[in-house]
Amino acid sequence: MNNRTNSRTSGGNSSSPKRSFSRPKSSFPKTGGAKTSSFGGNSRRKFNSGGRGGGAKRGPRKSTADISKFVRKASDQKVEVVMPEIKHVFSDFKFTKELNGNLVSKGFNTPTHIQDQSIPYILEGRDVVGLANTGTGKTGAFLLPLIDKVWKDKKNMVLILAPTRELAMQIDKEFKAFSGGMGIFSAMCVGGMPIWKQINDLARKPNFIIGTPGRIKDLSDRGKINYGSIGNIVLDEVDHMLDMGFVEPITIILNSLKENRQSLFFSATMPNNIKSLIAKFTENPVTVEVASRNTVSNIDQDVIKVTDDAHKFSELKRLLSEDGFDKVLIFIETKRQVDKLSKDLSKEGFSVESIHGDKRQNQRKKAIDMFEKNKVTILVATDVAARGLDIKGVTHVINYTIPGTDEDYTHRIGRTGRGENKGTALTFISESSRTESPERLSFRPSRSFSGRGKSSYKR
Repeated sequence: MNNRTNSRTSGGNSSSPKRSFSRPKSSFPKTGGAKTSSFGGNSRRKFNSGGRGGGAKRGPRKSTADISKFVRKASDQKVEVVMPEIKHVFSDFKFTKELNGNLVSKGFNTPTHIQDQSIPYILEGRDVVGLANTGTGKTGAFLLPLIDKVWKDKKNMVLILAPTRELAMQIDKEFKAFSGGMGIFSAMCVGGMPIWKQINDLARKPNFIIGTPGRIKDLSDRGKINYGSIGNIVLDEVDHMLDMGFVEPITIILNSLKENRQSLFFSATMPNNIKSLIAKFTENPVTVEVASRNTVSNIDQDVIKVTDDAHKFSELKRLLSEDGFDKVLIFIETKRQVDKLSKDLSKEGFSVESIHGDKRQNQRKKAIDMFEKNKVTILVATDVAARGLDIKGVTHVINYTIPGTDEDYTHRIGRTGRGENKGTALTFISESSRTESPERLSFRPSRSFSGRGKSSYKR
């Protein structure tokens, strides 16, 4: 499990120094579900990318989502997933007593499946590819062993990249909870927040830098981040980062880090572009893949038929006035649509906030906090702005516009029905949607949603 090769494949960069692997052997047994992956080779070499520099703006796009999947009952989706047995408790990992104390104080005793399988490899210093969905505990899977590593050697520097400000903030929040009182600090470096404050935070030489690729590259270009001092890199939700156009900054960052480093990639999916990235920037990685229950198995899904925009807004108001719509997340495609809908709902007396990429970070944080603390009951958001959001108690997700892809749909509705809670997802379907994609609308007029009106379809 811990025998790492010192050799490089013929595709490697022969001019680069070979990595030395003098780490002590681990007593941990091999964990189920993990495997060593070559991804076409185990060499880490320079990689040139033709990708965009980060988060390109885009207008409305034609949806490729399969509308026939928008109607299903939670009870029809139960899928039995046989999960491997959890083999450890946190005390087995021999974390420093300070870190163990923080875990005990928060009532954490047993790791999640991704933590159980990943942490032993990370503690060994292995490069790890973790395949797991949001909500499986993957943040703790990489934070806990890295905090332990830094505590034992304060010369270690860690860079954590996330696709969105909200996810970076969530990671930083969890980092502070796990590392409390240990004298280990972080700098959060994301766009939309004052760069001078981030420069000041970096000047204090924190061991952890957590941020988005564009802002990290910007700070490096200003000479405020020295990649050559960083020996640990985490890419969280790497699939979403590549989807958002961050290929070029990620490539530049990875090309600039220490050659002898530990690399951790976490992703929900493994498309070919990620396999290529992993093959070029990891050394003999071990892959830990954790099966999870169907992410929408706790969610009732239905569609709302409307004839035009006026009817659509009227139906939305009616729904939001019904009992049970206590905490509603509304997705809409463009920033302009977000602003208009939230303004219109506010005029109608609804308690609403909104987030999108053009809002300042303090505005976004305030909106999310108010929604999380139930000071407003409705949050209107674009897909990108809501990446990484994990807000408890969302009763309904409403797709006011049809999501662009099946993956977008799954991501949107997965904001409700978290854990063992039940949730409801509703998607507005207009007559124009039916005209554009008749082959996808295999519905027939049906009962109304929960008996209210004549607005929905079923298959």
